[in-house]
Amino acid sequence: MLEKLEAIARRYEEIGQNLYDPTVTVQPELFARLMKESRELQPIAEAYAEFKNAKAQLADAEELIAEAGDDKELRQLAQQEYTDCKQTIARLNEELKILLLPKDPNDERNVIVEIRGGAGGEESALFAGSLYRMYAMYAEKQGFSTEIVGANETELGGYKEVSFMITGQGAYSRFKFESGVHRVQRVPETETGGRIHTSTVTVAVLPEAEEVEFDINPADLQIDTYRSSGAGGQHINKTESAIRITHLPTGTVVECQDERSQHKNKDKAMRVLRSRLLEQKQLEQQFAIAADRKAQVGTGDRSERIRTYNFPQGRVTDHRIGLTLYKIDTIMDGDLNEIIDALITADRAEKLKQSEK
Repeated sequence: MLEKLEAIARRYEEIGQNLYDPTVTVQPELFARLMKESRELQPIAEAYAEFKNAKAQLADAEELIAEAGDDKELRQLAQQEYTDCKQTIARLNEELKILLLPKDPNDERNVIVEIRGGAGGEESALFAGSLYRMYAMYAEKQGFSTEIVGANETELGGYKEVSFMITGQGAYSRFKFESGVHRVQRVPETETGGRIHTSTVTVAVLPEAEEVEFDINPADLQIDTYRSSGAGGQHINKTESAIRITHLPTGTVVECQDERSQHKNKDKAMRVLRSRLLEQKQLEQQFAIAADRKAQVGTGDRSERIRTYNFPQGRVTDHRIGLTLYKIDTIMDGDLNEIIDALITADRAEKLKQSEK
């Protein structure tokens, strides 16, 4: 591990020097690539520098203990320094192990989130709307931007389905564990008897694919145009600006009707299509590489029940890590960091355990 850390520290220092080189600063692509690599290496290089400093202080403390002789006060101070350094080294050693774990190549990407009502009829559609609001508010708090791709609204203001893009550096790293079935237990607004209903909503989180990553043959696409419609079948506009794209080899269908411009809708639909096809390709690769290996925190399987929102009890439970929080109102207002940080920590711990086998 130390050899690897030394190599990373040297590379980080080398990049730092290159970024001030006039021949590099005039090459935007090269400069951007080096900046990205520098950002990725920075936490490892800084933790390793702190680790080396703690090791040096430990050696000094050992030397001071040996030289203290009968001076009890000096020996006590040196012993305390020695103990503190040992604890710092142990902590940094664990941090460095985690930092050296292979990074998810999708973590820095934008994401496309698709929410669909499941069991529960209108109540499920209303909860799909609540989840969209929760994610949009969380994205805003993280400094990300949100843009609707397509939505199928119900007359009561819910969504049979809604898909939207979240744009910002590291968006996928914060949303990737949200894929799966979300269950809600509450008294619906339409319920007069006060009975608690259980409904489900399915969430899919896709890393946005770059255009160069997935080459789509235009001959494989069937593109249809139609009029955008709103809740209850009301027409939003009178031109055929909505787009439906079918990828014939896989049968994947993407619709986009959010924009009034047919060209903008087609562009958004193609971005979603590329991302869905990339997800399928990556899942196939994952199954081929690790068919016999148990998934870590979440498989991303849309049929896996991952979380329950119980409104009468005011609690949210994430079933994958056994975390229950009694703060449903703030969570529904986009306060998701506690849950997401816990999921990331659990995933790292599981990967660390696997790497040490």
